[in-house]
Amino acid sequence: MKLSASLFCAAAFAALSFSAHAQTIKPDLNKGAALFGGVCIACHGADGNSAAPVNPKLAQQHPEYLVKQLQEYKSGKRDNAIMKGFASALSDEDMTNIAYWLASQKGTPGFAQNKETVRLGERIYRGGIPDRQIAACAACHSPNGAGLPAQYPRLSGQHAEYTATQLQAFRSGARANNAAMTGVASKMNDKEIAAVSDFIAGLR
Repeated sequence: MKLSASLFCAAAFAALSFSAHAQTIKPDLNKGAALFGGVCIACHGADGNSAAPVNPKLAQQHPEYLVKQLQEYKSGKRDNAIMKGFASALSDEDMTNIAYWLASQKGTPGFAQNKETVRLGERIYRGGIPDRQIAACAACHSPNGAGLPAQYPRLSGQHAEYTATQLQAFRSGARANNAAMTGVASKMNDKEIAAVSDFIAGLR
């Protein structure tokens, strides 16, 4: 979602720092597949395409973003007891291997389910809500939800339930690892969050 100049620079700098760090470790996709299959598969699916709407699809996600999230679970900056337990057992090399293996997997498409709110979701995603200073999601996550490598995550096809839960967590402050997203979500109501999350699920 669109950021102010200062937040944009801060977010971009942090993302690029993680990207530079990840590039110092040459990924081993075979090791990544083995680690994923031993730990992550139960919640995120054999190829990173979770079948459970409460768990995110990770296939085809930008590896730098995945490394950043794993490191923040490990440090506690992103609060989730289950993920902290798993991430704490991983080295930076492990995280890089898993992230690049996931990036090599093809994400499965999703579908918007609510015909009554799809237009509202599309309007928010593509144009935001200017009179309330809610920025367009497409500005950072791209018109088709592909995101921007090393900066903003891929959203297309993501489970609506998972996306809505994350937006609610940003809004409440329960998820505090992205100030820009906290600022955007804090201005959104439940109907808007549900609508844009459903629309995102159907993005191609």
